[in-house]
This record gives sequence, C-alpha cells and structure tokens, in this order.
Amino acid sequence: MSFGYYIWYRVRADERETETVIRHMMARLACRAGVTGRLLKKREEPRLWMEIYEEVGDPAAFERLLAAAVDEFDVEMFCEDSRHSECFTQADEVVAACRAG
Repeated sequence: MSFGYYIWYRVRADERETETVIRHMMARLACRAGVTGRLLKKREEPRLWMEIYEEVGDPAAFERLLAAAVDEFDVEMFCEDSRHSECFTQADEVVAACRAG
C-alpha cells in the first residue's frame, strides 16, 4: 500500500528566496526518502503553496525525514502560519465504460 502526502501553507512572500529554500528542502528530502515531491502554487492566490509527495511506502519513516528536512531548512520561517499536512491512501481505480461513436 502506498500513501500520498498533501501539505499546504501560505508563504509570507512569493519570492525567489522562499522558493529556492523550499525546493532545496524538497530535493534533500527526495535524496533521503526516495520520494520526489511536486510544488504547486494556487492560481490567483500565489502565496498559497502545496507540496505533493506520492507513492510513499513507509509513512512513519517519511514523516520523520520530512520533519527533519523542514527543521534543517528552517522552512517555518517562510510560512505565514502553520503547514497543514494530510495523508491519503489510494482507493480503487475508477473504470470508465465509454461507448464509441
């Protein structure tokens, strides 16, 4: 079973320095945890960011490594408030029965 982590937060400023720090933290996490994340910014609300990490096999280890990376890069310093994390498991696929024509 694999897990997906969705972490959202507001940054104090949508600036190059903020994005550089977040991307470096995510790269370090990818090296340590073996899970590559994606960084998204909300359309029309560029200070609302989301990190997505999918295919996490060991959630306990991932959460420890994520917390360590966040601390190491002092990510909270760039956030307006707390980071919010949600973990999901994959449900069964939806099968579509489309008719041709």
